[in-house]
Amino acid sequence: GLGVPSPRDPKAVPTASALRVIQEPGEVQVTAGDTVALRCQVEVAESGAVLRMEWARDGELGVLCATRLDFVTPLPMSPCPARALGVQLAWKPPRATLSLPQVQGNDSGRYLCRVTLEI
Repeated sequence: GLGVPSPRDPKAVPTASALRVIQEPGEVQVTAGDTVALRCQVEVAESGAVLRMEWARDGELGVLCATRLDFVTPLPMSPCPARALGVQLAWKPPRATLSLPQVQGNDSGRYLCRVTLEI
């Protein structure tokens, strides 16, 4: 069966049921200077999938981290190809971990993991 793309996202893949994203923890309390690890679990119906993953802070335009991942190929913790300094991403299927070093008080907020399935 075909899923129906949500009207909010014109680029939504018709088979929306093929991808499920779970973010945890929902909220983190941290002290300035700490390193924070945010996790995002991705469940994909097709094992050969290529994912486009973006991390952003809610309410901000810039993307903290944007990368393409081969679903089955692990990626060791490595610098993110984006502007944010020191941000690193690791991919251990089916879970991605975003590492934010030495957070400051103004880094608080909601962080969103957005995953697009490339077909």
